[in-house]
Parts: sequence; C-alpha cells; structure tokens
Amino acid sequence: MKRATVYFDEDLHRALKIKALEAESSLSVLVNDAVRHALDEDLDDLSAIESRKSEKPISYESFLKELKHRGQI
Repeated sequence: MKRATVYFDEDLHRALKIKALEAESSLSVLVNDAVRHALDEDLDDLSAIESRKSEKPISYESFLKELKHRGQI
C-alpha cells in the first residue's frame, strides 16, 4: 500500500465517513473500491470504443433525422 494525501469537500468527506461507519469499513477501503470501479468502467469504455472503430461515423443532424424518420422523436 502507498500513502497519499487526498482533499475532499467537507460534505463529501462527512458522507464517506458515515458510509464507512455503516459499512463497518474504512474510508481508505471505500476510496480504493471507488477508484477501482472507475478504472474498470474506463476499461469497459475503451473496449467498447475499440470494438466500434469500424463503424461509419454519423453526424448529429443525420442521427436526429433518422430518429424522426423512424417516428422516435
């Protein structure tokens, strides 16, 4: 484990302390779990981007027209 100093907004820190107490955990465990979760989501996003590289890009305007044509807007 490495030690780091992290500054939280006062209300966020209070919420984390309360959550840690209720979960019978530590603030460090909660923060580590949250960071792991965020990194895992990033990995999922990068994988999704990679898998869609071959798709033809579509403009926002074209997409809206297609939704209108399909009766979805």
